[in-house]
Amino acid sequence: MSGDWQNPPVDVRVERTRRALQEALFALAREHPLEEVTVAEIVTRAGVNRSSFYQHYSDKETLLADALDAAAGLAGADLPEVAEPLAGPPQALFDYLSHLDENAEVYRRVLGPHGSAVVMARLRGRLEAIVQEGITRSGTPAFEGLPLDVVSAGIAGSALGVIEAWLAREPRPSVAVAADWVWRVLLGPGGSWPAAGER
Repeated sequence: MSGDWQNPPVDVRVERTRRALQEALFALAREHPLEEVTVAEIVTRAGVNRSSFYQHYSDKETLLADALDAAAGLAGADLPEVAEPLAGPPQALFDYLSHLDENAEVYRRVLGPHGSAVVMARLRGRLEAIVQEGITRSGTPAFEGLPLDVVSAGIAGSALGVIEAWLAREPRPSVAVAADWVWRVLLGPGGSWPAAGER
């Protein structure tokens, strides 16, 4: 017998398996570099079989990117959406950087020179989307004549560089300092996103 009523339990099982795999790899990534973690260790920690891993993920990097997204979401630390001009960094940026700070060892590993290209691309893409939205909503003329995707790629790359440099510092400056650094890079020279007089 088939019908739509059967789909929700399947979706719940799929979500449960994915979440178990994500939590397992996130925990292992806190203990070891990603290249040292095996699929066997992930499935053992998750309590699922090896075929379940490959039903849901083609590789460890994609799983880790999803795991980091999920962990950030659970921490209430989604990257900020810059909808209106602000005088300072939004709370969501503090929350996200606090999440990075609490899991600094994992992020240092995945964002460093031997890190995960998949995770880096995921984070860069999220930052680029935020920058594009911020530029579009602010109506700033600062980037006239430049393609929006080029501007957002440049700004997002700079912000990601700031995050990497902050995580690498010993001792690491506070989250408040990092938020100020990232926010100033996102705004650009002279804080050009908000219209004049709105900052």
